[in-house]
Amino acid sequence: MTAGVGAGGARSSGNVRGRIALPAIGAALALAAVAACGGGGETTGAQSQNGFQPVPQSGGQITVWVDSTRLAAAELYQKQNPSVPMNIVTYDGDANGSNYLQTKVSLFNRTREGWPDVVFSTQNNETTWAVDAGFTAPLNKGLISQSVLDGWAPGANDPCTVNGTLYCLRNDLSQTVLWYNASLMTQWGYRVPKTWEEFRALGEKVATEHPGYLVGSAGDTFTPEIYLWASKCGANQITGPKAVTVNTTGPNCTRMASLLDMLIKNGTLTLSSVFSSDFGKNYADKILMMPGPAWFGGSLFQETFKVPAGQIAVAPMPQWAGDDKPSVGNVGGGTWLLSAHSANLKAATDFLTWVTTSDDYQGKVAPGYPAYGPAAKTWLAKQASSGYYATDIAAPLQEAAGQVWPGWGYGQFSQEAIWAATITPGLNAGKTIESMLPDWQKAIANYAKSNGYQVTQ
Repeated sequence: MTAGVGAGGARSSGNVRGRIALPAIGAALALAAVAACGGGGETTGAQSQNGFQPVPQSGGQITVWVDSTRLAAAELYQKQNPSVPMNIVTYDGDANGSNYLQTKVSLFNRTREGWPDVVFSTQNNETTWAVDAGFTAPLNKGLISQSVLDGWAPGANDPCTVNGTLYCLRNDLSQTVLWYNASLMTQWGYRVPKTWEEFRALGEKVATEHPGYLVGSAGDTFTPEIYLWASKCGANQITGPKAVTVNTTGPNCTRMASLLDMLIKNGTLTLSSVFSSDFGKNYADKILMMPGPAWFGGSLFQETFKVPAGQIAVAPMPQWAGDDKPSVGNVGGGTWLLSAHSANLKAATDFLTWVTTSDDYQGKVAPGYPAYGPAAKTWLAKQASSGYYATDIAAPLQEAAGQVWPGWGYGQFSQEAIWAATITPGLNAGKTIESMLPDWQKAIANYAKSNGYQVTQ
């Protein structure tokens, strides 16, 4: 294993070993080699029909790219499989949409060498370019059996699926739930809200009875992914490989914008980022409720805010009264991609399968809620055994895992970047979210068009 300095200051290998993509004349040999890999599932004929032509399989070292958080996964696999030669490279993981991976793959495609065998990305939209670039291999066409793929949470791999073909695997889910301080709820005699109408009413009550306490935060660029996504706001409906429908002024958007504006105005919804020193200083011990992703529990409440054990609990995300189909948002997650240029598909696929399904990593080590269902059960059991939470968090998180609204797509443009450029400055200037919804729609449309999307408004 080697490590050095790479993109954005991340540690990476100083010698990323490349693979040379040989001509299609070796396709028959390559397909036979893949069949011998024991990937299970469909035949090599299915791979050929899909247009996937593996390079000749020479075996040897596999190069794995991970971010610093997933480095532990690669190192654990290497420890458990010392006979597998690995070159583990750390890079920025495409954090904040850096596009580092896409830029490097473009270079590798020109030089015809350098592709890693397996890559982790913090982004869920890598297939929007990686498939057309010929970088990522189809996984459900003979490499990974359907019986294994069936273990993922419903809809978890939708961002990885293009025209029915699976090109990546979700690492973890970031489904939203309602985090709350059970001790304060009991002390103040409040009931955990089940609807957004009840959530709003409780926010008004807190502003009057306990000023300074919070029911949420709207200060981060992922704010729309918590609230607008959960409200089924049609801001980002991907309808084709390069087609998107944008409507931010419909009732599903305005109802949530109005709720947020009211709570911002009465001070129960802060405009401070949960990661800022300002938040930590002024609000860390004044949180009654906070809608947010699965990782808020460990990352924020336990590690960052240092909330004592026995206080924090989880409830289902509130729903709008009369809506019989619950919906939640999603903030983050990540994906694993297998290179179509790998000369050791067996070893690369074995690692990919292990890192996404193994209890040893996903269930016992991974910081986020695993996208693979069986590992998620192990992960939840570990959380329960920690004794940190006031109640069992399993049921709300498991339920929310299958309720992420599918109408919010994963385009090649960053919704967080658009929100930061369009809405955040206005909020800081005292404008309301509802008044800026038309501006948000225009900005999304412009970003989408600049990335080659046909936009319907």
